[in-house]
Amino acid sequence: MYDFDREIDRHGTWSVQWDGTADRFGVSDLLPFTISDMDFASPPEVLAALRERVDHGVFGYTDWRLGEFREAIGHWYASRYAAEIDPGTLVYAPSVLSQLSQLLQMWTAPGDGVVVHTPTYDGFRKAVTGLGRELRGVPVGDLEALERELARPDSRMLLLCSPHNPTGRVWTEEELRVFAELAQRHGAAVVSDEIHADLTTDGQRHIPWTRIAEPGRGHRWALVTSGTKAFNFPALSGSYGMIGDPDERQAFVRRMETGEGLASPAVLSLTAHIAAYRHGAAWLDELRAYVAGTMGLLRERLAGLPGVDWTPPQAGYLAWIDLRPLGIEESRLQEELVAVEKVAIMPGGVYGTPGFVRLNVGCPRSKAERGVDALVRAAERLRRG
Repeated sequence: MYDFDREIDRHGTWSVQWDGTADRFGVSDLLPFTISDMDFASPPEVLAALRERVDHGVFGYTDWRLGEFREAIGHWYASRYAAEIDPGTLVYAPSVLSQLSQLLQMWTAPGDGVVVHTPTYDGFRKAVTGLGRELRGVPVGDLEALERELARPDSRMLLLCSPHNPTGRVWTEEELRVFAELAQRHGAAVVSDEIHADLTTDGQRHIPWTRIAEPGRGHRWALVTSGTKAFNFPALSGSYGMIGDPDERQAFVRRMETGEGLASPAVLSLTAHIAAYRHGAAWLDELRAYVAGTMGLLRERLAGLPGVDWTPPQAGYLAWIDLRPLGIEESRLQEELVAVEKVAIMPGGVYGTPGFVRLNVGCPRSKAERGVDALVRAAERLRRG
């Protein structure tokens, strides 16, 4: 029903992925597989709603609590996750990272530790260290290391990526309950970034943190997310969150509306979210199936590299590929990809784990083929010496 094979020229649209490769890779004419947005147009249902709102012609100050925004979120969580959302627990912010910044300032102090899983989304690192907090990484799946870091007296927050970026790991309910118990035992707040939740593969079940956490006073937790990732409208901005403690929730709203001066949201973001959550499910399901097919293609192409036993992620369109068995230095591989293959692929060192690459395949399959084939060719040349 939807055409994900159509290639759309994004050059000259101020795209970070397409027009901004020189900022990170030093070269401007690269085929990019980098920052996590997609090359697909947003759902036609979203585009139609945006056109109707633009045709209205008036873009005055708005209030996200007055219209259908909260009800659309409640509908989405009920239909997608069988989770009941209390609209009164919702908050709004320009982005997930802006929510995280506020929560870090509310629940931690400079010098405090913030525990994350490694490899770590680079936006987390920038937010945490930029505010003078200490990023404390534990490997995905290492519960002993997690408890050890949370037990440190100045570890004040557990910052989850659920599902995990860049690995695409979907946490099980048992794992999430262990995280909650450890955080409570050691007095750490929990912030769960769930922006990739809608992109799970078939057979995987995302559990919202609201199903795990205890509501009410004295429970410092927040779920932060947005529809911008799954439905591909990040440039419209806009995110929302759920905060368990009502006093903390009001404190967050005051910070956003007074301290940050962000009382009026971007109206087109509200419009896009409502349309996506009310009418975008069919598009999203087709997208997920298309990306799964592309991931299968990657698996076939990568199978020719000796020792590289890659499995598609449980969520998302980001392929996290372990190339360490090839014994290739990351810097040499990047030089080969950029100078010879003319492609931009994120090195694992950006996420604290050299030897991996993160390949964005949220794109038409023809483009994904060019990217993985370039990666395989570069790796094979360097392996042969």
